[in-house]
Amino acid sequence: MNTKQFFMRAAALALLGSVAVLAVATGAQEQTDAKGPITVASKIDTEGALLGNMIVLLLEDEGFEVVNNTEFGTTDVIRRAIINGEIDIYPEYTGNGGFFFSDTEGSLWQDAQSAYETVAELDLEENNIVWLEPAPANNTWAIAVRADLAESEGLETLEDFADYVNGGGEVKLAGSEEFVSRDDALPSFEDAYGFDLGEDQLLVLSGGNTATTIQAAARRTDGVNTAMAYGTDGALAALGLVVMRDSLGVQPVYQPAPIVRQQVIEDYPEIESILEPVFATLDLETLQGLNAQIAVDGRPAATVAREYLVENDFIE
Repeated sequence: MNTKQFFMRAAALALLGSVAVLAVATGAQEQTDAKGPITVASKIDTEGALLGNMIVLLLEDEGFEVVNNTEFGTTDVIRRAIINGEIDIYPEYTGNGGFFFSDTEGSLWQDAQSAYETVAELDLEENNIVWLEPAPANNTWAIAVRADLAESEGLETLEDFADYVNGGGEVKLAGSEEFVSRDDALPSFEDAYGFDLGEDQLLVLSGGNTATTIQAAARRTDGVNTAMAYGTDGALAALGLVVMRDSLGVQPVYQPAPIVRQQVIEDYPEIESILEPVFATLDLETLQGLNAQIAVDGRPAATVAREYLVENDFIE
């Protein structure tokens, strides 16, 4: 090998080495810039699917790798999952703090601000879970009856409903296992208003989707004329049901909010600024309209979520 060939080969080897170093550096930088994966979940209901898909789409739009576990399970199931680190984020309701922390004063949960502040403090302290700002809507438990029954019997409030039940009126209510058994749901209505529904007056469904319970009442499935409902249900009027007003103010305030494992929010603090502006726009009427598109029109929750985010310039 002459001198010229030696130097040419040396230069080529040096160039290859530089390329290799650059490739390693680039790969390391890409690994550093990677965000996630973040596991997003939701409960098995219309609004849970809507809000869960919004979170998925917002994070993906910001470059996060997202594992989509929307419609994951009931409150008990999804609660255990986030505490155990199986999921990272999901939409929960402030009023459920009274269920999670049952030794607290019940009146705390009937005021929107104190409910949020209390559950945020307790969940961070005991479970390392961070509550982001909730949406300005109250998705409280409710009892709805067929409009024809409400009109014929003059039913407007739960006091009216209790009088009807206690007077021997024909009632069959469709509700989830959670609604029927949880102390802060149907039992709280029964205790406060002084009525009691027997097993033969209940159609208990395994899921928590009010679209199913409302449909059962609208179609009189198995004689159902009354349904578990939520305050933000958009299908009620369309399917001819009327919510009985909680005139004694029994129910807590249930504002939807993203909750996140503390480690995740510490690793990616930008999640807060990504999600909170969207949830701030989700008032009662907005959620009723979006939920109706899913429950009444039969549109996929992911499609409804994407269209809302695009139309309001939250994603492209």
